[in-house]
Parts: sequence; structure tokens; C-alpha cells
Amino acid sequence: MNLRKALTPDTIVIELKAATKEAVIEELVDVLVTAGKIKDRLEALRAVLEREKKMSTGMQSGIAIPHGKTDTVEGLIAAFGMKHAGVDFEALDGLPSRIFIMTLSPVNRTGPHIQFLAEVSRQLNDPTIRDRLLQAATPEDVLNIIAG
Repeated sequence: MNLRKALTPDTIVIELKAATKEAVIEELVDVLVTAGKIKDRLEALRAVLEREKKMSTGMQSGIAIPHGKTDTVEGLIAAFGMKHAGVDFEALDGLPSRIFIMTLSPVNRTGPHIQFLAEVSRQLNDPTIRDRLLQAATPEDVLNIIAG
């Protein structure tokens, strides 16, 4: 999967303002709204928060991948953000999350969603990539690191 199709410079935030799990999700949804990728902000926010209630998407090694399915998007979309100080995302390892990739996709399309999550997970399992991302100064730097 080509991550450049889902992530664009206008959907990448180098330093999120949010300090809580819910605020991170809301800020990333707002990034996608501002980029014109979401038709219904409240529906998109609800989809991600509902999914998060079922089980935290805080992984380990400072990564969180909140996601949801909603028909307020036409295809798979994604936003990327970092919070260098970290946010408690109820991660599997109990550590704060610092790198966030949120994705939304239509309810009836599973393939791209699974491929995206698999590719992002593969990339972020590499500690060198995580370190390089945390040092990125611009959205373009982030794209070059994770989407080559």
C-alpha cells in the first residue's frame, strides 16, 4: 500500500496541542476536516471514539493507531501527529504514546483499511523509523520517512 495516497502534508501535524486521548483523536479529526477529507465531523469523531471504547489502539513503543469506519468518508483517509511529551493512550506496554496515525475508511470496504494498518505497523515497528519521525521538522520530512 502506498502511504502517500492516504497521507498528505496537510494531514500531518508535527506537534499536537492535545494532552488527552480524546483530545488527540479530536485534533486529528479536525485536521482531516480542515483538509476537506471528511463530510461530517461529528460522525467521523463518533466512529473513532466508539472503536476506541471497544479496545485501546495504543500499541507499544510510543505508537497509537486510532481508527474507525464511517460512511462520512469516500475512501481511506489518514492523519499523522506527534506529541513529543507523550499522551496516555492506554497502550499495551503502559507507556505514553508519542506517534499517532489515525485512519478512517468507509464501512463496507475492509481491504484498504487492513492493508494500511499492516503497512503502518510494519514501518513503526522499526525503532530507527520511530526515532527519525520524532526528529522530523516538517510534514514533508514525515512523508519521506514513512512513505519513502
